[in-house]
Amino acid sequence: MTQHPLRVTNLRFEHFHQETALGTGRPRISWMTETTQPGWMQQAYEIQAFDGKGQPFGATGRVDSDQSVLVAWPFASLSSREQASVRVRVWGADGQASAWSEPATAESALLQPGDWSARFITPAWDEDLTRPQPAPLLRHEFYLNQPVRQARLYITALGVYEALINGQGIGDQVLAPGWTSYPYRLGYQTYDVAGMLHAGQNVIGTMLGDGWFRGRLGYGGGRRNIYGDRLALLAQLEITFADGSTARIVSDESWRAATGPIQGSDIYDGETYDARLERAGWDQPAYDDSSWAGVRPLERSLDTLFASYTPPVRRIEVWPAARIIHSPSGKTILDFGQNVVGWLRLRVQGPAGQTITLRHAEVLEHGEVCVRTLRYAKAIDQYTLKGGGVETWEPRFTFHGFRYAEVTGWPGEINPGDVQAVICHSDMERTGWFDCSDALVNRLHENVVWSMRGNFFYIPTDCPQRDERLGWTGDIQVFSPTASFLYNSAGFLSSWLEDLAAEQAASGSVPFYAPIVSPRPEPTPPSAAWGDATVIVPWVLFQRFGDKGILERQFESMRAWVEQIHSLTGPSLLWDKGTQFGDWLDPAAPPDRPGAARTPNYVLCTAYFAHSTELVSRAAGLLGRAAEEEQYRALAAAIRAAFHHNYVTPAGRILGDSATAYSLALQFALLPGEDQRRAAGQRLAELLRANRYRISSGFVGTVLVCDALCNAGHPEAAFRLLMQTENPSWLYPVTMGATTIWERWDSMLPDGTVNPGEMTSFNHYALGAVADWLHRSVAGLAPAAPGYRQIEIRPMPGGGLTHARAKLNTPYGMAESSWKIAGGQFHLDVTLPPNTTGTVLLPEQENEQPIAIGAGKHHWSVPYAAEVQKRIELSMNTTLDELQDDPQAYAAVIKLFRVLNDELTDRMEGQLWMSLHEAARLHPDPVAVGARLEEVLAELRKK
Repeated sequence: MTQHPLRVTNLRFEHFHQETALGTGRPRISWMTETTQPGWMQQAYEIQAFDGKGQPFGATGRVDSDQSVLVAWPFASLSSREQASVRVRVWGADGQASAWSEPATAESALLQPGDWSARFITPAWDEDLTRPQPAPLLRHEFYLNQPVRQARLYITALGVYEALINGQGIGDQVLAPGWTSYPYRLGYQTYDVAGMLHAGQNVIGTMLGDGWFRGRLGYGGGRRNIYGDRLALLAQLEITFADGSTARIVSDESWRAATGPIQGSDIYDGETYDARLERAGWDQPAYDDSSWAGVRPLERSLDTLFASYTPPVRRIEVWPAARIIHSPSGKTILDFGQNVVGWLRLRVQGPAGQTITLRHAEVLEHGEVCVRTLRYAKAIDQYTLKGGGVETWEPRFTFHGFRYAEVTGWPGEINPGDVQAVICHSDMERTGWFDCSDALVNRLHENVVWSMRGNFFYIPTDCPQRDERLGWTGDIQVFSPTASFLYNSAGFLSSWLEDLAAEQAASGSVPFYAPIVSPRPEPTPPSAAWGDATVIVPWVLFQRFGDKGILERQFESMRAWVEQIHSLTGPSLLWDKGTQFGDWLDPAAPPDRPGAARTPNYVLCTAYFAHSTELVSRAAGLLGRAAEEEQYRALAAAIRAAFHHNYVTPAGRILGDSATAYSLALQFALLPGEDQRRAAGQRLAELLRANRYRISSGFVGTVLVCDALCNAGHPEAAFRLLMQTENPSWLYPVTMGATTIWERWDSMLPDGTVNPGEMTSFNHYALGAVADWLHRSVAGLAPAAPGYRQIEIRPMPGGGLTHARAKLNTPYGMAESSWKIAGGQFHLDVTLPPNTTGTVLLPEQENEQPIAIGAGKHHWSVPYAAEVQKRIELSMNTTLDELQDDPQAYAAVIKLFRVLNDELTDRMEGQLWMSLHEAARLHPDPVAVGARLEEVLAELRKK
């Protein structure tokens, strides 16, 4: 028997590769397997663990199991600070065993409040709490009498912090500890700092900023000091020396404090820095801090502390300016070529006292930076030079969403390399990719990626630039499937869900956004599709990452939400009360009334009530809660019946008669009969055709519409919706030069002016949720079991595409579906990772049994002419429907189609499709229709 290489790789704990600061003593273990053996499946595994001294900690022996993702910790719980080095080996069905994996070390953090001897400290001076204050510097010197073997710094702040030891920055995280629901959860970080300490005199220094804790947050000018009015530091440095003895350095009243060069910092407004006020050497030993002020303790419960497990925000990329623009008013503007999130880094030389001002904006209007869309956010950074040579500076305690920066006060001539964009976001692992044969669709997908990058900044924000930047529930509810494909967002979203549950009212009401920044006395009124995030996002994470633990943690929050809505509806089970966001930003809504959608709120609300109740039932079943499973299954069935009885006609028409209403009914299984489902799908296609395949839904319906069309047998309509470039559409912003997803379909109008609505962001990921359909349906890579243990490959060509590919690093390894059309053949290449199985359904095999496949690489080539013919006929028929009122145009299309039909090749489908679409747009001018089709025919004959 051939022996294939077999190797265990990527050993990890929970959802990240972090080896220190685990917030649990029982971390779950995952691994991947690499082998060239086709169809390989794991039959057994063995896990061994060793303690920090290399002594055996535990061993499972051989365990007959195919599980390799989030395997329960099989040993005694780790105590605080305890280490265990873990290794794994596996067996396949042929009995072959792998070698032991490389070890991975799990180290628990401080798991109990009693593990802390440090206390929060704050500078011992009074402050003006009505405006941003100078950022305090805190320092503490200490002496070590021997070399250090191990050292851990556990640290957090009320505010944001940057920490140094002996002048060297600690870690690469920025704006730590990030943003959580501070009254309930405050994360702390753990750093390995052994290499930064030495025998003799040492110093630890920190700089504090207002951040989210006491900076200005919220609309209309917002409020300051929402979570507290004093910045504070909590730090505990635990040292083990070469001889095994220990020492502990903690934040206490022996520390010293002073102000530094940051004169003010604010998330919305920016940072003001005066380099003349720098305190040279303050972060080095032997600095004279005798003139500094003292600190005082600040009372704060340690019960809210937890070891942060959301990926930290880091500096990810640095870009130079793409070009320098001189505006009509004479301003100097830098264009970085991409709408990004982060800040600017300067390299400048000039006289002391010279102040450089940087004003950030996403777009230009009339050749000048457009700051109206920022509302009350100033987004201005200022740097005052100290003089004497080249100076390099970047802000620490703010961030901006921008493509353009207006620069004033620059000494001399500015060059593109003098100012760089520092791009920041939560440093999640990229896991998913997509590309196809259409350049506009590829750019659309890139825009989705960039908007996710810019808005996954400790929490999933709606936008990164204006006076908002909040963790809106509705946005992430629709976007979570896309997010879970593009990046490993399990840890990130799990942490945010804990904030959401913590902020949930006792009544079950879920806030519009989390963390909450508004006054807290009254619970948020329930809003459909927004509050449902507490049910849908955990379900998505379970489906995409296979983590049942998320359902366990969130189940009470999920259940409480459904129970609250049930109490509101009463026996009618119709959610027809309360103020709602509804199908937000329906293109038919006026700019100043974004909630004025075509879909009645009561239809949308009751649909979501049914859907969330069904998901709670399924979650209960997975968790072994049989009584609740049955309770909520019966309730979901009753809600569906009420929806059907009150909102659906016997012919399948739904109240509101809107694209969103039909999409909800089809995707949430609200129509009991096949005839009604068929009629609803047909009506949905009719509505889109009547609207010339432009978007006619807000972001609640838009995420569902393509799937609803495909599942109802109208994929060609979904593709026409995708490929549309007229406003409103996904591709209209691309044709207008967008590099991120916009909040409104027409955030920028065709004439280049900005939408007059007050709410106009150019970086909002919600409408980019269509990317999930591109991954699952167009490329055909979808989970068939939680965590992609089973994978469905069902590619769906259309829209003139000749190629599409999706690639995903699943919890088991890399999976890929790639197809192309060439030479009258449909070619499909599939890769499944070891320890997974899948099914394949080729485009012309809808009525056949799927092909079962195992791990490895697979290829198919099948004739595609019949499928091309079918889609061309569908395209033609759709076009003829649009031209039916003009007999001459109708006849012209029929005549030329018959000629074209005889000359089709596999490369011509898209060209013909587009020509027919153009013919429809040119209607009712039959001469123009005929002329255009004659031109296309001539082009096709040449090719």
